[in-house]
Amino acid sequence: MASAWYLVLVIITQSTICFASVSLELAPTRVAEEEGNKKLPIVISTWPFVEAVKAAWNIVDGGGSPLDAVVAGCSACERLRCDGSVGYGGSPDENGETTLDAMIMDGTTMDVGAVGALRYVKDAIRAARLVMDHTEHTLLVGDQASKFAISMGLAGPANLSTDESMNIWSTWRATECQPNFWRNVVPDQGSCCGPYEIHSQQVHPFRALHEYGNGRPVRTSSEKGFGLKNHDTISIVVINKLGKIAAGTSTNGATHKIPGRVGDGPIAGASSYADDDVGACGATGDGDIMMRFLPCYQVVESMRQGLSPKDAAGNAIDRIKRKYPLFVGAIFAVNRHGDHSGACNGWTFQYTVRGSGMDEPQIFTIQPDD
Repeated sequence: MASAWYLVLVIITQSTICFASVSLELAPTRVAEEEGNKKLPIVISTWPFVEAVKAAWNIVDGGGSPLDAVVAGCSACERLRCDGSVGYGGSPDENGETTLDAMIMDGTTMDVGAVGALRYVKDAIRAARLVMDHTEHTLLVGDQASKFAISMGLAGPANLSTDESMNIWSTWRATECQPNFWRNVVPDQGSCCGPYEIHSQQVHPFRALHEYGNGRPVRTSSEKGFGLKNHDTISIVVINKLGKIAAGTSTNGATHKIPGRVGDGPIAGASSYADDDVGACGATGDGDIMMRFLPCYQVVESMRQGLSPKDAAGNAIDRIKRKYPLFVGAIFAVNRHGDHSGACNGWTFQYTVRGSGMDEPQIFTIQPDD
């Protein structure tokens, strides 16, 4: 029902003062917007990363900026090494080294800062924020990103490996480097470690099922090593009570990746995306596949065209499934009013929310094809 405001008009003549009231009805969309804003501020994160959501909530609920809240949330996960796939000491590459990817996005200005294959610096999300705040660039990578971060005051150089990560690497080496991310090479990547060379007789046996139209075999995300302990990118979205939005991502990438690999984590529109006019998105999963589709950009644009968060998330997942039906991944979507939902493929997905009126973070569970 539309609300009514009353405007009192005072009309003065030579001898009379007249009062008249005029009823002005507010448009239903304006009322809906005001009611929706009661859900703000809100913090949403991939997975049951409750401590990260609490850290972000403390900032935004206290009047801090969404960008500062995103940094606080991701930093909490980096410090806690959430599930071993965020921060230092996890996901060693083929050489046993841990490297980090991170990205932060301002939904008001559309500014982005990101780092990829970051070495020797533990504070990946803070390095990404420095790129956004103090350069005209969007993404810095590798050793030069590390030098930049240290030159701007972050601690380093630091050893990002731990006994745990080195044990993971040693075990992998002892099992003939299985699984790995190579294909079409000799010696056979499925039975031994490298170094590898090009196999001139093989032609892409593991491309997507529909790429050639002849049913070539597909190597699933799980066969490449993506699973419940090799996926846990934190993608986080914060909307303050004024509707300002920020999004960010931090990860140490895929375990046993080829050195130099950069996944979807630092790519705006792939791992996360934000636009004050519409809403935001966070993603997790097989980043090598998901980044080819920019699913979070698609989610936000779908919501711009009128889709609900649930339908926008499902549509983005379905688009990837049509080409890679066996991929593992998940998305959450939130519109600018704080309405949220999620979608996934290949696993059960959980995301964590704390919003206005909630005493504690709440974990939502999404099943494939929900």
